[in-house]
Amino acid sequence: MHFSHSAKTQELIARVQTFIDEHITPNEALYFEQLNREESDWKKWQVPPIMETLKAKAKEEGLWNLFLPNDEFGAGLTNLEYASLAELMGHSIIASEVFNCSAPDTGNMEVLEKYGTEKQQKEWLLPLLNGEIRSAFCMTEPGVASSDATNMEATAEIDGDEIVINGRKWWSSGIGHPNCEVLVFMGLTDPTAHRHAQHSMVLIPMKTKGVEVQRMLPVFGELDAPFGHGEVVFDNVRVPLENMIAGAGRGFEVAQGRLGPGRIHHCMRAIGAAEEALKLMIERSTSRVSFGKPIVNLGGNRDKIADARIAIEQARLLTLKAAYLMDTVGVLGAMSEISQIKVVAPNMAAKIIDDAIQMHGGAGVSNDVPLTAMYAYMRILRLADGPDEVHRGLIAKLELKKYV
Repeated sequence: MHFSHSAKTQELIARVQTFIDEHITPNEALYFEQLNREESDWKKWQVPPIMETLKAKAKEEGLWNLFLPNDEFGAGLTNLEYASLAELMGHSIIASEVFNCSAPDTGNMEVLEKYGTEKQQKEWLLPLLNGEIRSAFCMTEPGVASSDATNMEATAEIDGDEIVINGRKWWSSGIGHPNCEVLVFMGLTDPTAHRHAQHSMVLIPMKTKGVEVQRMLPVFGELDAPFGHGEVVFDNVRVPLENMIAGAGRGFEVAQGRLGPGRIHHCMRAIGAAEEALKLMIERSTSRVSFGKPIVNLGGNRDKIADARIAIEQARLLTLKAAYLMDTVGVLGAMSEISQIKVVAPNMAAKIIDDAIQMHGGAGVSNDVPLTAMYAYMRILRLADGPDEVHRGLIAKLELKKYV
């Protein structure tokens, strides 16, 4: 693979970096001032006005939907080209949303772009691409090991020209957002079919009768306003058969297709967060004096800085390789590398962020610096899109095939 950026990518890197420096970073504090994180009633959550202002500015400048490889709807970038932009966005907690490049909408848009009918695209994809609405992805269930998508027990049964949905989902990220209007639901359609052909993906408008968000789940004590991670009950919910995505029994296929690019995005944002944590670590350790000397010269802190740089470079190269393979041989040809980065990137970032917290002392666990939010995100990422153990199992399986 080639490590140099194309002229198009170089231009976008410069533009995205400038936009972050001039518009996002100076307004991060205002965003959190406007965001009432203490509000426990998720139905009262509101989007900070500055976010809508920043999104409008990014859209106006053409820095919009950069993740989507289809140039009819997005920037037309490959996974490798977009990867460096995702890293830049990872430096800020709010940047990916500003560019309409944040999960779960990115994955849902990719699903609709790749598998959606013309009507589904017109009704849901276009408003998502325009940033007019938000969405949620309802797969994980409290009663089963949801790391295996074929375990899902909630049902999506075909009844004539309708689909009947029943079951309970949780960790449905984004479902608390005031603008969330559509859910992508994975349910069991035919338990007698092959295990990878039993499930289906269905589009469910948020306000459909029988959809009840029972609560928002806190993450490390935070409700993650204004997005939320909801526990949702679907009680005899009925939607038209045309709301099925790709066709009955193709839910597992759609889920796997959805996760490939998303893992590249997550991992590159994790690398960006690690870079930001390292920067904060160096600024703190060189300016803070303890026992008569800068703390960078105490307790092996220079080794931590060196180890951080090494780990970031290793993770970046592996993630770029995975992106390159996805672009050249497809998801199936990059399965091991995709799983490798999913293990490596969040673990690497969490370690660096943890070291940065330690060097900041009490300030590190406050909201004066973004380290706690970054750490929580990395810890969650070790479960989201599959836990470390599942990815390690797949890596080992593919490795053993070479010799057995």
